[in-house]
Amino acid sequence: MSDTDLLALRFEEQRPRLRSVAQRMLGSGAEADDAVQDTWLRLSRADVDGIDNLPGWLTTALGRVCLDRLGSSTARHEQPADVAEDDPATAGSAEVDPEREALLTESVGRALDVVLRTLGPTERLVFVLHDMFAVSFDELAPVVDRSPAAVRQIASRARRRVQSGPPTPETDRVRQRGLVEAFLAASREGRFDDLLSLLDPHVVLRSDATAVKMGGTGEAHGSSVVAAFFSGRAQAAVPAFVDGAPGAVVVVGGRTRIVISFVVTDRIVGVEVVADPDQIAALDLVID
Repeated sequence: MSDTDLLALRFEEQRPRLRSVAQRMLGSGAEADDAVQDTWLRLSRADVDGIDNLPGWLTTALGRVCLDRLGSSTARHEQPADVAEDDPATAGSAEVDPEREALLTESVGRALDVVLRTLGPTERLVFVLHDMFAVSFDELAPVVDRSPAAVRQIASRARRRVQSGPPTPETDRVRQRGLVEAFLAASREGRFDDLLSLLDPHVVLRSDATAVKMGGTGEAHGSSVVAAFFSGRAQAAVPAFVDGAPGAVVVVGGRTRIVISFVVTDRIVGVEVVADPDQIAALDLVID
């Protein structure tokens, strides 16, 4: 058996567990299969001799793949997937505390729905891998670019939100509006560190072609890049509701020239800038 065949065999042994992680992260069987396949491609290009713990390496790689996918609107709007009773949630992982396992078994349907609908990408990954698959905080830290202590706090916050259920629409909207207004103020005043604190580490910024011609960026990933782009900008942006969600607009001469939409969970995970007049005309805008 060749080295490639042996590696493929070892990967197939981990596939059920990896798919279970991905399905809980992405909420779609098709998305989960694609994420697992992407993980295999990363493994096939990696220096396998330098991998001491293959299951741990695969979990880390899959986590990053899922975070990338969660940055896209396609994955974000998937409906929650049904979890089969015999789904190998903890296969191949460390032994799970019986009390925690019983709690998860009892509430997995509700918890999964809450995870997929209300947690941001980073919170979602930490909750799924730690609470459902017993991955340690030390192992999770490099995946989400945080310290183990910060990951522990993220896990605690995500757990509280899962246990308490989704926030009411009114409460959630007020919180989201507060984050958006704080972001706009930090942007206008060039407060880079404050922008970083409001952005998820894996935030995605997208602008349409018209906005790019006006000085925008087609697509940018990561809090540092997005914060650097917005630092000192948004001078003329005013808060607004865009299709019912908190956002911002730039009005020049009585005409809306730019619309900024935000995807907000615990932090801002997505920003979309639209400047095309036809697209703007199709939006439901309420300007304060």
